[in-house]
Amino acid sequence: MNPRISTIIGAFAAICICFVSPAYAAQPKKAGKTKKTTAPTEAVSATKATKPPENIESKFNLKPGAQQKVCLTCHADFEEKLKKAFVHTPIKKGGCTACHNPHTSHYPKQLEAEASSLCLTCHKAMLPAGARSTHKVAAEGKCVQCHDPHASDNKFNLLKSGNDLCYGCHKDKAEAIAKVKFKHKPVEQGCVTCHNPHASAKAAALLKEDPPALCKGCHQTDKPIFVKQHLNYPAGGSRCSMCHSVHGSDQAGLIYPTVHQPFARRMCNQCHGNASDPNPLTLKKTGFELCRGCHSTVVNEMFSKNRLHVATVGKDGCLNCHSPHASPQRDLLKEQTVPLCGKCHADTIQRQEKSPTKHEPIQEGMCTVCHSPHASDNPLLFTQASTIEMCGTCHDWQKHSTHPIGEKVIDKRNKNLTMQCISCHRAHGTEYKHMLPTSTVSDLCTQCHAEKGR
Repeated sequence: MNPRISTIIGAFAAICICFVSPAYAAQPKKAGKTKKTTAPTEAVSATKATKPPENIESKFNLKPGAQQKVCLTCHADFEEKLKKAFVHTPIKKGGCTACHNPHTSHYPKQLEAEASSLCLTCHKAMLPAGARSTHKVAAEGKCVQCHDPHASDNKFNLLKSGNDLCYGCHKDKAEAIAKVKFKHKPVEQGCVTCHNPHASAKAAALLKEDPPALCKGCHQTDKPIFVKQHLNYPAGGSRCSMCHSVHGSDQAGLIYPTVHQPFARRMCNQCHGNASDPNPLTLKKTGFELCRGCHSTVVNEMFSKNRLHVATVGKDGCLNCHSPHASPQRDLLKEQTVPLCGKCHADTIQRQEKSPTKHEPIQEGMCTVCHSPHASDNPLLFTQASTIEMCGTCHDWQKHSTHPIGEKVIDKRNKNLTMQCISCHRAHGTEYKHMLPTSTVSDLCTQCHAEKGR
């Protein structure tokens, strides 16, 4: 091409760009190399995000008042919605484009950014750095599970008011609270009396403070009535939830349903010193030795076995798994079996959660169907010497498979082992179906029967 014609075309193109985009033409020219622009990222960082401009109309050079009016020509159903008592601030200012791009977008609903991070551009403080606990939906950026992003009849644009919103996900809590005879007053006032809805920088379970500091907001532990109820022991500094149900109970004083007998009989000095002692809460003995005084049969039987559960003989002994006063669980367990066992065996629990085929005993929290919680003569604290017989209590393996198993059948992969149920199945699950260690049955079988491979 003729150089002169090329120059003319270039100049004409520059004039067109300036004519089409006055904002572009008005930008001052900088000396030196121009900075290379980058494509929009897939998510907006909460630390870098900035608050939308006050005059949102200037973002797309809209005429004054045109912003919301233009959007409502198509989205007429929003006119009624915007009459609700609480309207999202950007919309109240006529700013649909604070969250949506009217032309094109990389994200669904033409949002300006990934939905999981968009809200954080204005609401950074909802998830404090280093929080001790976070609400799962908030941490995942699923704000719209609780809030309406446009308008609502409820304060803070909540989809429902009060506890009804929380109970939408926490149905088990709602059902349990509805059944109990005595309800904790703050629960009736609202979950947010004690819990932060997004995250807590100070405590677990989204609590605003760690007990007993949280409880002392309502209960004055230095009052004579409180001291008398606790038999003159200095219980004001103890964790209240060791004995009391935080939501409600059928027992007076919100005591848990399963109660340790010395506690129920108000015989604190059976385990602790007397209330008048200098250190009244000090235990008379430590570990399993303290429990042995009443539970000698259980402790002696435990030590008669070849293998001990390390939790039973550790520093805290029985208290590693059991509550000494009261519990919502049977056998005074501190919590349900699966999360309790998961405190030490997290990898096992995670394996089960990821497995496409779930082992029913684990799903139902019955770890003790297969494992003894205290001690056993069998490997892995199994409740029976033969894993075949143990599995057979639930599974009729003779109908399940014709593959030979038993003491007389040697595992070709390891001549020190015999073929058992766990030779082909992993009791806690795998990433494959039927708890198999391989992706296909043929891959498993050819480990022993290589001549059958294809």
